[in-house]
Amino acid sequence: MRMRARELWMMEESSRSRNQEKVKHTGGCHCGAVRFEVWAPATLDVIECNCSICYMKRNAHFIVPEKDFKLLKGADSLTCYMYNTHQAKHTFCRVCGVQSFYTPRSNPDGRAVTIYCIDPGTVVATTVTAYDGRNWEAAMSANPSIKDRSKP
Repeated sequence: MRMRARELWMMEESSRSRNQEKVKHTGGCHCGAVRFEVWAPATLDVIECNCSICYMKRNAHFIVPEKDFKLLKGADSLTCYMYNTHQAKHTFCRVCGVQSFYTPRSNPDGRAVTIYCIDPGTVVATTVTAYDGRNWEAAMSANPSIKDRSKP
């Protein structure tokens, strides 16, 4: 019963975050070869995943609809890594190696943006939700609202 209340609270928080007015955030990789802009609330709902790749990279990201993400420069500097199901497209800068965004398996119609790659000044606050990516299928069943994060 306690778990159900927490799940409802997380869904309400996520809904509140999505319903906030969007602001333009900018960001990019370490060397500056890749730059992007993304429209999202100033208070971001960040997912901290422990799947095999996110755990090793210490990745924390927020998901937006594809229409709210725009690559400004660096398409030719990006390379892509896929593994296992080949559904997630892990893009990273071929110059400095930083993954500033990628296309997640959970939301193939969206972009997962690495919170640490956002330029200072537009993020007011973050809430962090742990996601059990090591048990991906069970985690998706337990958190079906994650698939809604890439919906407008």
